[in-house]
Amino acid sequence: MDVNIWVLGLVIVLALSFDFINGFHDTANAIATSISTRALTPKVAIILAACMNFIGAVMFSGVAKTIGGSVADPAKLDNGIQIVIATLIAAIIWNLVTWWFGIPSSSSHALIGALAGAVFVGAGSEMVNWTGFIDIVKALIFSPLIGFGIGYVLMQLLKWIFASRSPHAVNRGFRTLQIFTAALQSFTHGTNDAQKVMGIITFALVSAGVQDTVDVPLWVKISAATAMAVGSSVGGWKIIKTMGTKIFKIEPINGFAADLTGASVIFTATLLHLPVSTTHVITSAILGVGSAKRFSSVKWSLAGRIVITWFITIPIAACLAGVIYKIIF
Repeated sequence: MDVNIWVLGLVIVLALSFDFINGFHDTANAIATSISTRALTPKVAIILAACMNFIGAVMFSGVAKTIGGSVADPAKLDNGIQIVIATLIAAIIWNLVTWWFGIPSSSSHALIGALAGAVFVGAGSEMVNWTGFIDIVKALIFSPLIGFGIGYVLMQLLKWIFASRSPHAVNRGFRTLQIFTAALQSFTHGTNDAQKVMGIITFALVSAGVQDTVDVPLWVKISAATAMAVGSSVGGWKIIKTMGTKIFKIEPINGFAADLTGASVIFTATLLHLPVSTTHVITSAILGVGSAKRFSSVKWSLAGRIVITWFITIPIAACLAGVIYKIIF
């Protein structure tokens, strides 16, 4: 299809804007626990997150290919660019709304839901690859459950290993280890979350006839990685407060267990080319660790509010993208 270069440029600007917002929206995922336990100062933690996000983003592209071709085939869409524009506007709006209220919702859910909704309204239900869409949704659903389970088991194991040690000495040691797990978690965040925008941009490029495959160009990798890193450097303080202090009182050993759990689940998903929600995985890991520490110490009312947001994000983003498509196009 013939696409005005300015329209394609608008798509790229919107995609990188989403990536920037995703960066400051999800910075909390990687560094909230390390800030909460004072393993890192906020300034150092954010710089660390930005650098490791960038490194992780440029090293992988499997998830981008999944996003670029699993929900719909961009080569078969005559209005693919318009669909991407509606998708990105809807996802950006939802991200900003949840950021404003300090709710750690999923940028991944917002983007996947918005893309499916825009394709459904803009091209018809037959153009949605329901099998691919459901496979992605399964990964988004099961990954936080796995994160909760691993976090719970790992914390129980650490409690058993260090039961006879001085709590002060244990926390001092794990406060140092948190520096490394925060870096690891930021790296894995980049390997998965930045890939989603790379996939959307590639989707647009194929729809516009600029390229024939969903292979991610180098300039797309670098642009998306940079946008996410810059966004991470801004920091999302409202969500950091929720993640780091409001779910339960986090100590260094808890932060270490949660960070290691989240990084492990996210990186495994990256190697399997599956897009997962870093927000869901890490929050679930924190909940699992908190449950192992003391079930009553977790503020389950807040956890319930977060879970409700998880479940409503995909349908709301889908409907929002459909409405935006109808209004604009």
